[in-house]
Amino acid sequence: MSPLVQGMLTIFIGVGGCVGYFYFSNLILDKVIFPAKGDNPGININRANLVRPWLFLFPAMAALGLYLVYPVVGSFWRSLYNRSGDEFIGFGNYAVMFNDDGFQVALFNNFLWVLIVPAGATFLGLLVAQLTDRLKWGNIAKSLIFMPMAISFVGASLIWKFVYANNADIGLINAIRDMLGAEEPLDVLQVSFWNNFFLMVILIWIQTGFAMVILSGALRGIPEETVEAAIIDGANPFQVFFKIKVPQIMGTIVVVWTTITILVLKVFDIVYTMTGGNFGTEILPSYMMSYMFRDDGRATAVAFVIMIIVLPVMIWNIRQARAEMR
Repeated sequence: MSPLVQGMLTIFIGVGGCVGYFYFSNLILDKVIFPAKGDNPGININRANLVRPWLFLFPAMAALGLYLVYPVVGSFWRSLYNRSGDEFIGFGNYAVMFNDDGFQVALFNNFLWVLIVPAGATFLGLLVAQLTDRLKWGNIAKSLIFMPMAISFVGASLIWKFVYANNADIGLINAIRDMLGAEEPLDVLQVSFWNNFFLMVILIWIQTGFAMVILSGALRGIPEETVEAAIIDGANPFQVFFKIKVPQIMGTIVVVWTTITILVLKVFDIVYTMTGGNFGTEILPSYMMSYMFRDDGRATAVAFVIMIIVLPVMIWNIRQARAEMR
């Protein structure tokens, strides 16, 4: 089948199916289940109106159940079986996993990523948003800073791989070291512990543009009266920024922070592209992938742990977003 015909057929079936579902479900509800006739038609109308919202919610609930709830429950159940999936071992995979040195290293590295990347990206985004609003060419600067957001994680990793190359002719770091008189090039991606920070720089570079756009809009929403009043009272620019502006957009800062945190807990591409999880740079998603095709039970156990870690952050993010909308 031609891709064009296939796409049009998919759209026709999808849109037509949705329209048909809502039309016929409401028709059956009003004409068959609760018809507006008899001695008390008002009672049936009220009952139909109570049921009607669930008709609209059912497709979304069914999709969430099929593509979210079922995989979560199925993954947890699979994690309770052995490698081949034919023997129930309870929490054996979790016990082995938590005692594994590789898992402990990955968990510690994930903690570092969660601690540093959201803080760095949010701080730089806030700083850039404040500074560029005062420049005539601020929109051009914002466009340049936001540009990395259009690059995939793999593409960004390949760019930074040249920056970190252990060759003074290509790698920026080794070129600087060569200018300072270093005798031999250094492969920064193999320097234990510190190589994690070099990988974090890539994600901070990408996410700074996202934080800048959101926080720039929040800064522009601050009433000018409060800023002018602070200036009249003798506040200097630093006091205006940290004591007047930042408190008023703290809710937005928290939302940006938690959004980047959720992304950090799921990041995989950068580590896999740059080091493959070697040299002490393993994180939970890359640790999971290392077992994906040789121990399905262990891999699903790691996936469930990642979900448990992400869940509180998502709940906090949703609550903050709702508080912002009030």
